[in-house]
Amino acid sequence: MSNSAGHAVVTGSSSGIGRAIAEALLEAGWRVSGLDVAQSPISHEAFEAVATDLSRGEAIAAAAASLQDADALVHAAGVLRVGSLGELDHAAGELMWRLHVDAAARLADALVPAMAARGRGRVVFVGSRVAQGMPGRGQYAATKAALVALARSWAAEVAARGVTVNVVSPAATATGMLQDPARAGSAPRLPPIGRLIEPGEIAALVGFLLSPSAAAITGQDIAICGGASLPR
Repeated sequence: MSNSAGHAVVTGSSSGIGRAIAEALLEAGWRVSGLDVAQSPISHEAFEAVATDLSRGEAIAAAAASLQDADALVHAAGVLRVGSLGELDHAAGELMWRLHVDAAARLADALVPAMAARGRGRVVFVGSRVAQGMPGRGQYAATKAALVALARSWAAEVAARGVTVNVVSPAATATGMLQDPARAGSAPRLPPIGRLIEPGEIAALVGFLLSPSAAAITGQDIAICGGASLPR
């Protein structure tokens, strides 16, 4: 698989981490199909915006039907809703599950078999350090933990056929999600490096995992956490 000729499907490409990943891949020579319900600001001859409501299975199926030549899938779309026991928003929990987990499952089910048949492919899910648990974010944490379980299971299924499946789990990242009113009262925790993670730093790691040099890395949950996982 050559970066100069690869076709990557990137969800959430209109903003934040997804946009940073799409732009980094375009700069590296990839052709990128960006799946997002919002209009993408990216303007590049190798970028195609595919308007898709990733919370709806039929919309995902329609988009995936035209993406069977994809060499890579990066699922970065996401939302954060917070709530403690006794105050859970069950509709918000269902939305996060559909967007984070069900969308990942539907896209992988539609695209990865073709990758495996060709003997090459890359899948990266954007997870979260919160997957290990955090007060007030149980529903969100559960969806991100589910991505790790899916990735490890599917990595085992396709490892012998040239496809890798990994998760990149950032700590608090400098994106518009931090200003989302839905997370009022749940301020991000700065990691020990004293600043938020930059989307470009996540994009750089994803770019490496999509490269030929990362062929031996699969089934891993890789933290980019600024030291947040270190003992304190």
